[in-house]
Amino acid sequence: MKFAVIGLGSFGWNVAKTLYQEEEEVLAIDKDKEKVNAVKSFVTHAVLMDSADKESLEAMDIKEMDVVIVSLGPEMEASILTVLYLKEIGPKRIVAKALNEDHGKILEAVGADEVIYPEKDMAIRTAHRLSHPNVLESLPLLSGVTIQEIAPPDKFIGKSLAELDLRKKFGIQVLAIKEIIPDRTIYVPTADFVIKDSDILIIMGEERHLKRINSL
Repeated sequence: MKFAVIGLGSFGWNVAKTLYQEEEEVLAIDKDKEKVNAVKSFVTHAVLMDSADKESLEAMDIKEMDVVIVSLGPEMEASILTVLYLKEIGPKRIVAKALNEDHGKILEAVGADEVIYPEKDMAIRTAHRLSHPNVLESLPLLSGVTIQEIAPPDKFIGKSLAELDLRKKFGIQVLAIKEIIPDRTIYVPTADFVIKDSDILIIMGEERHLKRINSL
């Protein structure tokens, strides 16, 4: 896929670098020469440019991009203009970083397909992780359903899935189990699978049910 990352602050720089490490084609854009020079070795192309200039954006073949990520830090006006011009140019998807909810509403209004709040999202994830130490990862889905990656509570260790009967007792489904030894992932494990302290469980259920598991 083809990605463009506009704005090479800490967030944009790391997004660009990570996408490139995932073997994606990455165009990095910033109006700060030092930031452009710093990222050159970690992306496909790095360009010194003011993204609030529509003609400059058009000259970069932005329309051919699968995803454009706009991360202009505190430059609220520049990010709004950039998203507006991107919408007119027409890349497949526009993802924009917002400073606050009002900024996010404006970005959506002028054409962002997705608005992200990195600091807010990280704060929520950190608070959730600290209050539920067994939860390693969490992915909210629709209608209050969440997929979680958890370390098994002590009460689960040495018991089979049949003995635990998690669907009946807790209203959750075990989607997969990651084993450390041997290094493998078992998808939809059978009822006779016995939980070890080194296993990682991938479970799905409503948030209210998952909280019961996390409190064990």
